[in-house]
This record gives sequence, structure tokens and C-alpha cells, in this order.
Amino acid sequence: MSTSAHGVVNGGISFWFADEGLPAAREPLASDTSADVVIVGGGYTGLWTAYYLKKADPALRITVLEQKFCGYGASGRNGGWLYNGVAGRDRYAALHGHEAAVRLQKAMNDTVGEVVRVAAEEHIDADIHHGGVLEVARTPAQLTRLKEFHAHELAFGEDDRELYDARATAERITVADAVGSTWTPHGARLHPVKLVKGLAAAVTALGVRVHESTPVTEIGPGRAVTPYGTVRAPYVLRCTEGFTANIKGQRRTWLPMNSSMIATEPLTDAQWAAIGWDGRETLGDLAHAYMYAQRTADGRIALGGRGVPYRFGSRTDHDGRTQDATVEALRDLLVRFFPALAGLPVAHAWSGVLGVPRDWCATVSLDRATGLGWAGGYVGSGVATTNLAARTLTDLVRLDSGEGARTDLTRLPWVGHRVRKWEPEPLRWLGVHGMYATYRAADRRERASHRAESSRLARIADRVAGRH
Repeated sequence: MSTSAHGVVNGGISFWFADEGLPAAREPLASDTSADVVIVGGGYTGLWTAYYLKKADPALRITVLEQKFCGYGASGRNGGWLYNGVAGRDRYAALHGHEAAVRLQKAMNDTVGEVVRVAAEEHIDADIHHGGVLEVARTPAQLTRLKEFHAHELAFGEDDRELYDARATAERITVADAVGSTWTPHGARLHPVKLVKGLAAAVTALGVRVHESTPVTEIGPGRAVTPYGTVRAPYVLRCTEGFTANIKGQRRTWLPMNSSMIATEPLTDAQWAAIGWDGRETLGDLAHAYMYAQRTADGRIALGGRGVPYRFGSRTDHDGRTQDATVEALRDLLVRFFPALAGLPVAHAWSGVLGVPRDWCATVSLDRATGLGWAGGYVGSGVATTNLAARTLTDLVRLDSGEGARTDLTRLPWVGHRVRKWEPEPLRWLGVHGMYATYRAADRRERASHRAESSRLARIADRVAGRH
């Protein structure tokens, strides 16, 4: 962690940890041991899975192994968007039919409320404000995409979504050059670290063994191997998202994509009056290299986007530090959205990694022959998706063990989906950096041209990405 000449704290995991404080350390694994279920990864996916498994069967012996501390990865660094987006829905519609994808979408819609419910039940105060998600268009091409996106979401059963013109958008929030927006009620703002700390405390209280500072180096049928011993269990569940590449044999499974954020100093009442945002919706846009933001409980703006999107060899950072150029780019983006905030200081900057499968589809799987399971590949939509994935993984384990039956969740189209691995280096690095450079060029071209059609450059980037 360092502080720049502008007074910006850079790194230190994230602003959320700086605000809430690092957790008290839990003991690492001491020696070889056994369990009924071993979960690798102490982020949202792993903790939610432990929670629902233990709630379903209090007698289960469950061990969670975390390389640093719970929430060290994306769960403690994200933008705090609890919303109903799920990576890969359209591909699942193509593979399994429209109705199967609608069922997945409806399950995601319900998941937002499920997280809110459990947080209340477990007395987790995570600064949750259920204000929905507002996504704005700021160019003619973005407006075209926004209207298409809105119609597409309606087709997947989201009949409570609303479309606003420029005037109606301005009544909710004063975003410069906004020409339209779409809003869904299926979203909420939250404090990521307060949620992950609360979850970790809840599962510990239920009797789950959580070992931190315990990196898992290898996973195999019936075992998770660490430097301090091996945990043997009939079920080994990989819940490592962007850090999956650190496990032996998983280097090309999910690409660790970097995303960076800034948090401002608290705004004054006059500054809030100038921009509105009284509904505290989470805020996004329809740019190809999109942004995401929230109004925090203590009156700041936390805003993120892709900085340097990928490190060669699937490397991940160690403390959340991000590049100075990325901090300046995000500061510029903040002022482009809200010119009235031109002098507002940035207090903190950080980065983290999210897991991206080669076909950009989130998945949940359990291999009944080996007992190996996994969930992830959320492509940045994990705050809510982790909960649905964990409940699905719980039902799969209970089905396999004979303690449960098939459920609506085990029938969702993302269950059992497999995807090819990412290309070897240097193709992986060249492809990802070329893709995002092309998306940014497409955004610049759309801003300059004022044309209603999306730039052809974006379609080229989509093909490189494998999204279409």
C-alpha cells in the first residue's frame, strides 16, 4: 500500500478493507485431517456453500481452506453490485432453449432478495440499500444498444424493468450527456467486506472449520493439498474464481481479469444536490469498456472499470495496488459523468481479479465419479451469482450423497456446462489486451461520430473474446 502525491491511498487490498479493517486472523491448517466436504476458497462462493450445506445438514463436517483471509480476493474488492446479471445466459438460451435461460434469469432475480433475507436473518449489516440498477446511455450508439438491451431483458421475463428518456433519467441522476437509461428493481448496493465478514462469522458460528493462510496447491479426487497438510474428503469443491490459475493444472481454466476501482472522499450536501442520485441505485453505462459505480453509505462514490485488464501468465496482484495511469483514467471518467465533481479528491484506489471462462459463461458442476465440484466464472457479476451458485452446488452435493433429490436449481442450464481452456501464452495476453484496446477505440469512435450504430470495432472485439 502506498500514498501518491495527490493523497490517494493505493492498494492495501481495497477501500472496503481500509474502511472496515482487516479481519482477525484465523488459524491455518495444522496437519493432515479429514472432513465430509472441503471447500477451497474463502470468498463469497465458498462461504455461501458452507453456509447452505451446514444449514441443510448440521452434522456435516465442513472445512474451508483460504490462501490469505476470507474476502482477500474479489469478494473484498468488488463494486458492491448485488444484482441479477449472470454471465452466459444468452449462450445457455442457444444451447438449451429460451425457457431454460428464462428459468436461470428468474432464479437470479430471486437471488437478490435471498441475499438481503439472509443478511437480515444473520444480523449482517452490510449497508444494503435495495435501490435497483440504473444503466445509462451517453451517445447515440449507446442509446441504440440500451434500447436493444432493455427489450432483450423484457424477453427474458423481466417485465418490471423500466425505460427512461433523457428527461426522466435526469430526474433520477444528473449524468452529463445522458440520453436515456434503463432501470431494474433487481439490484442493491452493499459494502462487500461487511458482507464477507458477516458470512465468515456466520459459518464459523455454525461449526464450519475455516483455516486461513492456507494456500491449496493441488486438488484431486478426495483431497486438497496444502503446505501444512492434506484434507481428505468425499467432496472437494473449488471456489477460487480469479485465483484458480494458482492451483496445479488450472493455469488455463479461468482467466484472471483485472478490474480497478477508486473511492472518492465524501461528497458535501451541495455536491449531492448537484448530481441527485437520491435513489442510491447502482450505476452503470452502455459503453463497450463499461463502468460501474455506487453511492456508498458514508456518502462517497466508488467507481470502477477495466484498467490493465490482464497480467502475463495469469499472474495476480498481491495487495490490490493499481497503476497510476488507471487511477487517473478512472478519475477522468468520474468527472466526465459528473462535471460538478471536478475538484473532488480521490481517497483510495485498488484492483482485483475476476474469473473469466473462455466462453464467458458462469458454471456450477459436480463430477459424481470423483466428488470434485466447482462454481465460478462469474465475469464480474459474482456478488449475487455466488449465492445462487452456492445453493446449486449444495443441492448437487446432497443429491449425489443421497441426502437430497433433484431440485429446480440442479436443473438450471449452467449445471455441468464445460468449456475449453484458454490459449497458451503469449496468445492469451495478446488476445485480451487487443480486445480491450479495440473496445476502447470503439467507444472513442462512437463519441466522436455521434452515429446511432455501434462501431464495427466492437464486433471485432466480440469475435476475439469469443462472446459471439
